[in-house]
Amino acid sequence: MSQLQIPAEIPVHDDNRDLMNALLMIAQRAGNIIMEIYNRPEGIEVEKKTDSSPVTEADKAAEAFILGALNTLTPDIPVVSEEAASEGEIPDLGADPDHSLFWLVDPVDGTKEFINKNGEFTVNIGLIENGVPVAGVVHAPAKGLTWVSAEICVFFEEGYEPIVAQVRQIPEEGATVVSSRRHGDNTDLKAFLDTRKVFEQIGAGSSLKICLIAAGRADLYPRFGPTMEWDTAAAHAVLLAAGGHLSDADGDPLTYGKFDFRNPYFVAEGEHLDAGFDLDDDEEDSDEDL
Repeated sequence: MSQLQIPAEIPVHDDNRDLMNALLMIAQRAGNIIMEIYNRPEGIEVEKKTDSSPVTEADKAAEAFILGALNTLTPDIPVVSEEAASEGEIPDLGADPDHSLFWLVDPVDGTKEFINKNGEFTVNIGLIENGVPVAGVVHAPAKGLTWVSAEICVFFEEGYEPIVAQVRQIPEEGATVVSSRRHGDNTDLKAFLDTRKVFEQIGAGSSLKICLIAAGRADLYPRFGPTMEWDTAAAHAVLLAAGGHLSDADGDPLTYGKFDFRNPYFVAEGEHLDAGFDLDDDEEDSDEDL
């Protein structure tokens, strides 16, 4: 894949263009590191973290590169990254994280998908300002798909010209619902969908589920399982820039900088039609498969 760049004809403020191009470069180079390990004929070595979730050399190598690149790009902006956080390495976000600026990084979102070699894993880098994701990049190196956002969202698909991504109106035949491959038997999900007009339900891994809505290829992603802020930040930024929404049980926007970085249950959607939902939010660890 050639180096990704925002085309000159796409109207972006110069500052945002520079930021988006920098994010594209970092994510793509991280993706190259990941794919070198992914394609090794000898296979992938898997370790277990303290919470029993898997981690591989790709997670660690990609994170090391991303952290170095972000520290060069924005040395004054702290970075919260999944693997470092799992080791207790969390930077000081100040007395009030709701009024701060910081990065959230998941170097390989969908580690289980990476291990299973189905290609549905992503590099996630999101910028949070005052609790809101304001810029981000989601790069799926094995799929040749990339979304990058600041004021707008630009979608790159290998073999095609980049386009400005926008959510779609739900078709008359009903919504395309995207759900986790590892949560297909979720009773809360079934109860939620029983009250809605659904045309089809498709499975996907990692943050691709949110990004498919941003690209106008799906309409609704209810997540009634555990996730962490680094799982969603970049894709949330992408979705917002494409005109979509990501809301909690009360119908309020999901916010970032919580003390434990855990997300509540949420719904990502193109059209903001849902008034919320009434479910018990279990306190569980993230399963690394957004």
